[in-house]
Amino acid sequence: MIDNQERIIEKKSFFSRLAFIYSLFAILFIFFLYRTYTLQISSFEDYEEASFQNKTREILIQPRRGLILDRKKEALVENVPSYDLITFPSEIIDLNLYVKNINGIVNLTNAEETYFRENFDAKARFNRELRIKRNLTKEEIAKFEVRKYKFPNTFIEERFQRETKYDFIFSHSIGYIGGASDEYLQKGFNKSLNQETVYLYSNGHIEGKTGLEKIYDSSLRGNYGKKLIEVDASGKFLSEQVIEAPINGKNILTSLDIESHKVAYKALNNRRGAVVAVEIESGNIVTYVSSPSFSINKMANGLSVKEFNSLKDNANKPFFDRVVQGRYSPASTIKPAIGLFGLEEEIIDWKFEIDDPGFFILPEDKRVYRGWKKGGHGRIGLKDAIIESSNTFFFSLAYESDIDDLIMHLKNFGFGRNICNDCFMPDIGLLPNPEWKMNNLNFGWFKGDTVNLGVGQGYLSVTPIQLAYYSAFIANKGVLNEFSLSQNIPKNITFNWDNKIVNDDDWEKIHQSMIGVIEDPKGTAKKLKNLKKYTIAAKSGTVELVSTQTKEDYKIIRENEGKRDHAIIIAFGPMPNPKYAVSVVIENGESGGSVAGPVAIKVLNSLIENEKES
Repeated sequence: MIDNQERIIEKKSFFSRLAFIYSLFAILFIFFLYRTYTLQISSFEDYEEASFQNKTREILIQPRRGLILDRKKEALVENVPSYDLITFPSEIIDLNLYVKNINGIVNLTNAEETYFRENFDAKARFNRELRIKRNLTKEEIAKFEVRKYKFPNTFIEERFQRETKYDFIFSHSIGYIGGASDEYLQKGFNKSLNQETVYLYSNGHIEGKTGLEKIYDSSLRGNYGKKLIEVDASGKFLSEQVIEAPINGKNILTSLDIESHKVAYKALNNRRGAVVAVEIESGNIVTYVSSPSFSINKMANGLSVKEFNSLKDNANKPFFDRVVQGRYSPASTIKPAIGLFGLEEEIIDWKFEIDDPGFFILPEDKRVYRGWKKGGHGRIGLKDAIIESSNTFFFSLAYESDIDDLIMHLKNFGFGRNICNDCFMPDIGLLPNPEWKMNNLNFGWFKGDTVNLGVGQGYLSVTPIQLAYYSAFIANKGVLNEFSLSQNIPKNITFNWDNKIVNDDDWEKIHQSMIGVIEDPKGTAKKLKNLKKYTIAAKSGTVELVSTQTKEDYKIIRENEGKRDHAIIIAFGPMPNPKYAVSVVIENGESGGSVAGPVAIKVLNSLIENEKES
């Protein structure tokens, strides 16, 4: 007999389970309706966009880099097309086997194989493409095309290389490009450019590393374009659409002159030194050569680690830009500026003379400062002191000078400051004063320091480009634009030395004195007289690296080439209306007039004679 009470309990239990199941299905149904509404109505646009992104890829399009032109609009650096063999290292499993197989088709040189191996890991890590060989011949292209099924991740494509027809000559002024760093990409584009890109260059993403390539990189590089590629579920290509065309970089019109660069580079003959020439009226730099040099093309398009280390460790420092970074004492080239200071402060005038016995004795401690000519120059004034380069005259003049006033005066001539608005990493040299000496050497300033400065020795140091500015400043009588390598930009500064004491007559006499350096029989650069057909004003100098008391002492010192004096000269012409100013420094060249002088004349000849022809 069934207990009614048990049946009631069973029914309750059954209905409870049934209600639970119904409730569960009801909840699931409501959730299904909610998700259907979300997918179909409320969030439709979001999912539609996600779906679109799943079947499309945004690909960047690399723009063509702008050209760098000389002052006559001839290309100094251009984009040269070539057919390159390219691969993705991240998809290569066995490097040695791959190199062996590909080498049997295109015959890699030792340098090409070394470059490929050295860059393999870095490119694979960032999923970047890597060039195997550039400038493929028609035969190599045909051989690869027949066998390309064996290399699914390797392809041939037309790419550009950054090249110049004037390798070595413009290495420091123009500079070079290289593969872009992640930091550069992040900073320049506000995101990483590791995403897929249609490359135009063999190096992939590139950036300017030095020189004008670096200074004007943002203008030269242009703007990346974008295109969308549509693929199916398997990733097969369906269609593409360019949504933003790339904007090619702007050309940079420089003020550089090709012919004078050729002349300067040849005249330096791989000696350590620098040549700078400028157009006085505009402040345009027309010649900018640092020696020894290096290959722009190799630096831009593939240099092995061994080759790079060979350049980096070279004792002559070919990477060192002596034009804007080399520090040298100005030596006797400073004397016209010291003479102008004497006139400005009314310490001397053009009638003032001293007796030059060949030395100057410092009254404070009786220390002897010797001139270069044994027995001295006799009775001498400012004009002849510049022509004959009397040290005693300028020792004496500097002794009478206040060091702070003298330093401020020299700053007007471009020393101790940057005078170029687009030079790469310029050094401002050193204009020493008592505060600097105490802070850096922990010694007070002696009167002898000022005396040394009067002949361009001691702590004072300048760069060749500052010497060129100084030369142009004197040539243009105290009015000069800030220097620039580019004609695309206006000059920012016109410097005018507003001096009420030094007048036009004084400037003319300074010019005549500097003309006498070459034209006068007693001039220190008289050997240059027959090397030109026009009149040039100049001042030569010899930078002492080791102080000696006699010529016999120097003969012993000069046996070590690295301790020989530097040769230096500044010049401008043709007179009386000078158009170009030049400075030349040749390390360990010894004689400014005999060694640096001919280089300066050759450069001025090139500029002046070519201008007549045009």
